[in-house]
Amino acid sequence: MPTYANTANFDFSIDEIVEEAFERCGLQDRSGYQLKTARRSLNLLLAEWSNRGLNLWTIQKQTAALAADVTSLAGTSLYGTGANDASQIVEITDVVIRDSSNNEYSCSPVSRATYLNYTVKTSGGRPTQYYFEKTINPTLYLYPAATEAFTVVYYAMLRMKDSGDYINNNEIPFSFLPCLTAGLAYYISMKYAPDRVGMLKQVYEEEFQRAADTNRENVSSHFVPRIGITAGTY
Repeated sequence: MPTYANTANFDFSIDEIVEEAFERCGLQDRSGYQLKTARRSLNLLLAEWSNRGLNLWTIQKQTAALAADVTSLAGTSLYGTGANDASQIVEITDVVIRDSSNNEYSCSPVSRATYLNYTVKTSGGRPTQYYFEKTINPTLYLYPAATEAFTVVYYAMLRMKDSGDYINNNEIPFSFLPCLTAGLAYYISMKYAPDRVGMLKQVYEEEFQRAADTNRENVSSHFVPRIGITAGTY
């Protein structure tokens, strides 16, 4: 009987994904320029996923200190310092206000128009609503202004990193690799294999739908804040 390696760490590197995509386009020999354009196409593909909402695995829980009389958080006060920063946040999915006794209260999102219509944004209280301004340097606005110090707990959807150097390992979960590979093959075909565009697009859309369905099924319970629990267990 055949033997199998007892391992579960199989993964594709970026160069293997690109190689597979070119092979699906019927291209065995690739120039340096084609490899460069494949990396560009891969970054555009990841941007498309973000626009279509398929990057929820990049959500991270964050905490930020909210001082009294403060109505907004931005920059390092929102996301801190390090390899990532506030500019990497593309969406905030849930916001919870935690007081000094570790009681937690949910905040409701409001639209830009609703927030702008609040005439007195500095009125005191415990924040109950938030508006996330999606700009190059995003800002989280809270209403009403805090009358005391709170901790803001929120889930940040981060921008997916680009493909980096050609040999870098990707950061895509294993279950999304078929969609990534199919999408890149479709993108490449538009430049180098126009006769395969229709077929590869259909394969890509089918893989995308499967990935999107899996994504929705897996995140619903993970990103709902639990209210009234102590810090460190949330």
